[in-house]
Amino acid sequence: MELGGRTILVIGMGRTGTAVVDFLARRGARVLATDETPPERLAGARDLLSRRDGDVAWVPYEASVLAAGVDLVVPSPGVPPRNPLLVAAAKQGIPIWSEIELAFAFLKTPVIAVTGTNGKTTTTTLIGDILAKGGKRVFVGGNIGNPLVEYAGGPQGADLAVVEVSSFQLQWTRTFHPFVAVHLNLTADHYDYHGSLAAYGAAKEKIFANQTPRDFAVVNADDAGTAPLVHRLSAVVIPFSSKGPLAGRGVYLEGERIVLSLDGSVREAYPTARVRIPGRHNLENIMAAVAVGRICGCPPEAVLAAVEGFEGIPHRIEYAGRVRGVTFYDDSKGTNVDAVRRALETFPDPVILLMGGRDKEGDFEGLREDVKRRVKALVLFGEARGRIESALGGLVPTLSLPTLGEAVKRAFHEAAEGDTVLLSPGCASFDAFRDYRARGDYFKEVVRELEGDVQPQGA
Repeated sequence: MELGGRTILVIGMGRTGTAVVDFLARRGARVLATDETPPERLAGARDLLSRRDGDVAWVPYEASVLAAGVDLVVPSPGVPPRNPLLVAAAKQGIPIWSEIELAFAFLKTPVIAVTGTNGKTTTTTLIGDILAKGGKRVFVGGNIGNPLVEYAGGPQGADLAVVEVSSFQLQWTRTFHPFVAVHLNLTADHYDYHGSLAAYGAAKEKIFANQTPRDFAVVNADDAGTAPLVHRLSAVVIPFSSKGPLAGRGVYLEGERIVLSLDGSVREAYPTARVRIPGRHNLENIMAAVAVGRICGCPPEAVLAAVEGFEGIPHRIEYAGRVRGVTFYDDSKGTNVDAVRRALETFPDPVILLMGGRDKEGDFEGLREDVKRRVKALVLFGEARGRIESALGGLVPTLSLPTLGEAVKRAFHEAAEGDTVLLSPGCASFDAFRDYRARGDYFKEVVRELEGDVQPQGA
């Protein structure tokens, strides 16, 4: 694809946007960059503009910039479809590509792509570990870590590229074609972006749009949002289920072992006794990763070694400390209702649950039975605390505090020895934090402060 001389508008100047601008400028495109935030308040944009002086022009964040003869628009993942610049570009027939679509046009490395409402990062990371243990050179990135376009702009020295892809990225794809595509689950999320579950699901399903019978689709056969895909995709479908045996091809949980058949006849078994990450939902993530590893030719012993050595990812039901018999877990990555449900199912006993942040129009009412069964006390914080309290308050003892720090300290005050305090917010972090990582790090910092404040008994 020739970019020289083409005028391309990049919307959003976070990590992905700046990587796209740099990629385009190095290939001779005339790049127009814009963001709601002025460039002087964006360190990455400032550095890029000074480095690419003359190659990149900063333009106003308004639809009128399209009149400059824009040939292509590349929005960052957080820019919603209803954004005025995107609406205007669509009306004018200007092509809109996501960063992964742009990267794919220059990619020489076969792609494994992972999507789903929950579990993407865990599964993507574990697939990378399995492939590395199996002797493959691997790039792992996309919606986590390094943008795919950064890899596409380099020497591309990997055998395989494993990328987490979000609905935001898939929304604007046309030719993106992973030879293995994984769809973990589909539950209510991002209504503030897509507007409906149907639109959200349609964006996710684009991960399979360009697959052929020579490709593979790994799909959750138990999830109501993904199960119908098993029977309508062009690729070879490898379903997975945690509910019991599957006929023909597939991977399923049977007692304390994962059973896999890629051809419908020969079956392999992988014991789960030494799996380190808790929860049935993580066994589903592991099943998907095992299937991908074997599709890619990794020996069974390498697959098992990677699974048994995998300790999870930060901020996903991560142990955060123990203070005077009270245990803390960080699930800051749990930014939707289904993630909260999955986190609660991990613990055998009721927990003190911390929820709150910026509302993504989640169906908090859907957690009522889970809260009644699995929560000892509910401690709410941030912008969404009022709406969550309206949906769940009173089912169990409920407290509401303005900030996460106050909520953590109050939860500890209410806890007894042996209790678990779980941060699983069910909301975005942007009311008070840069992202879920910053929120999780702050949570762990408060826990460490509690450890320092509590004096040993008898001292």
